[in-house]
Amino acid sequence: MGFGGGMGGFSIGPSSVQANAEAGLPFAELPDDFHERIEKVTEKEPEHPDPQISFSHSKWDRSPFTLKTFLSSHSLMLCFALLLVVLESGLQHLGPLLTQIAIDDGVASKNTQVLIATCICYVISIALSAGISFARTSFTGRLGEKLVYKLRIRVFSHLQRQSFSFFTNEKAGVLMTRMTSDIESLTVLFQEGLVNFAVQIVTLLVITIYLIVLNPYLAFITLLLVVPINILLTLWFRKVSIFGYLNVRDKIAEILSNLSESLAGMRVITAFNQRKNRSKLHDEITVAHFEANVFTGRAQAIFGPGTEAVGIVTQAIVLLIGGRMVLNGDLSIGELTAFILFLTSFFAPIQSLVQLYNQYQQGSASIEKLRGLLSTAPTVPEKNEAVKMPKVVGHVELKSIDFSYEINKPVLKDVSLMVQSGEVLALVGPTGAGKSTIAKLISRFYDPDKGEILVDGYDLRDVQLESLRKQIAVVPQEPFLFNGSIKENVIFARPDANEKDIEKACDAVGLTDLISRLPNGVDSAIHERGASLSAGERQLLALARAFLCQPRLLILDEATSNLDLLSESSIEKALDNLLEDRTSIIVAHRIATAMRADRIAVVDNGSILEIGTHEELVRLNGKYATMYETWAQQGGMEFDPQ
Repeated sequence: MGFGGGMGGFSIGPSSVQANAEAGLPFAELPDDFHERIEKVTEKEPEHPDPQISFSHSKWDRSPFTLKTFLSSHSLMLCFALLLVVLESGLQHLGPLLTQIAIDDGVASKNTQVLIATCICYVISIALSAGISFARTSFTGRLGEKLVYKLRIRVFSHLQRQSFSFFTNEKAGVLMTRMTSDIESLTVLFQEGLVNFAVQIVTLLVITIYLIVLNPYLAFITLLLVVPINILLTLWFRKVSIFGYLNVRDKIAEILSNLSESLAGMRVITAFNQRKNRSKLHDEITVAHFEANVFTGRAQAIFGPGTEAVGIVTQAIVLLIGGRMVLNGDLSIGELTAFILFLTSFFAPIQSLVQLYNQYQQGSASIEKLRGLLSTAPTVPEKNEAVKMPKVVGHVELKSIDFSYEINKPVLKDVSLMVQSGEVLALVGPTGAGKSTIAKLISRFYDPDKGEILVDGYDLRDVQLESLRKQIAVVPQEPFLFNGSIKENVIFARPDANEKDIEKACDAVGLTDLISRLPNGVDSAIHERGASLSAGERQLLALARAFLCQPRLLILDEATSNLDLLSESSIEKALDNLLEDRTSIIVAHRIATAMRADRIAVVDNGSILEIGTHEELVRLNGKYATMYETWAQQGGMEFDPQ
């Protein structure tokens, strides 16, 4: 049964494009000079090869995300970086030893040759250290970028793998935090923190060896004063800071979540005059973030100056003891000078380690958050032994389906339904009856708690998701359009479609008139989410997208419920071509839409009460007949149960 005849677009009243033009508003187009400037920039852009991304619904890295497991695949590169660090640190700290030689064997002995040779060696060591430092910085910078790139792809792919329930339960702002703030925190750790951490550790070891070689007694006193106190301070800071930084990450997520929600709901906020209250709410959330940062800042204020104070006291004690040893003839002035210089260099990496440990704790908090995300398995999994779905004929069967979004709150109860190949079935019923849930289960956006959903005899849980979804098209009540051109939105499901296929799809759903009025045709840009289009125009684009992918099974989830009668009429004309020769399931908000289907199923309270043709259900004089009678009376039509 069809949905009207003929084609056509909007012939009555101005479209949103025309209205924008009359009001002097652009149709999301850029000025001509912007196009010229963009072309100049793209001319200088280097060629980038197509990315080779491997994506699977069933196979991915399931190991717990830790710093060790993530870095293990780059262990050889990290070892090479560590070698460069050791060479750099060793050359950097030859200075005090050369100073000792210059004082004791050059200045004190009045040996000019030794003094000159020492100075030359000093310059050479600095030059070599600078060269190795450049190589190390360049190498570790590229390595850090590779690690961040790998992590971003892994996190984004895992989000793409998740099921609908995941995005229902998680706030968009929280997920944005995982992809932005948390990864940015790790970016700093990968590019600077870990390498600098290694630099300072190696520096500390090298200087310790130098101190022991110079004077074991003074070295023992130094280590005895520094190590125990710093260990105690570090253990305390670790315990306090990890709690604080986890709290900071949570508060950042709340800020971004509130921001995302406020921007998306700006029309509602404005309409109900709630800008002041939303600002107040955002202020409260921001204050909580401020307090979380103050807590970690207070811990840093104790930890940093505390270790610095230990260093100053230690230097004073060593100077006192070492000075007495020089006076007693047990130590040369050159050795004491070298020891003090080394000691100054000894506390510099300790101070750096304090800052780096603070950075590491921030990264650890991000790692913990990302570990939780990456360990979340999809609720609609693909089996390892899943088979490829052959070309769908379109026979759909639901067998004794039970389903609930939340535990002990059933939405569907013992639902059984059969849809023949090529049949158009309409689901009608009150709001919350379970109509859209049935559609989502057939699309395998969710899995039933009990029972089976079969397409051509295949249980959906046994087939590969990609092979299934390639043959199903879903047109929701509120179609989502991406920022870009009309063409990019139409070919979304078939990026390889040619111009002829695109033109055919647009013509089939009645988009030709709209496109002809646009400045750049199908290449005309649209605002984010299609804000520059009317509801009917957005729906036509969604239908063109569905038509282009040529689905074997089509699901329309209240696709005309938000439209006025004229727009709905245009959409229903477009549906004629879309529904032809394919199994279609329509969640119908309006009786007029349901009447055109081959059969109608009445859903109420999670069960199918009645099923049959329009005429059969009217004669049955049940739930559907009551709905039809109410609709007919409101529309001024005569109700005839016969």
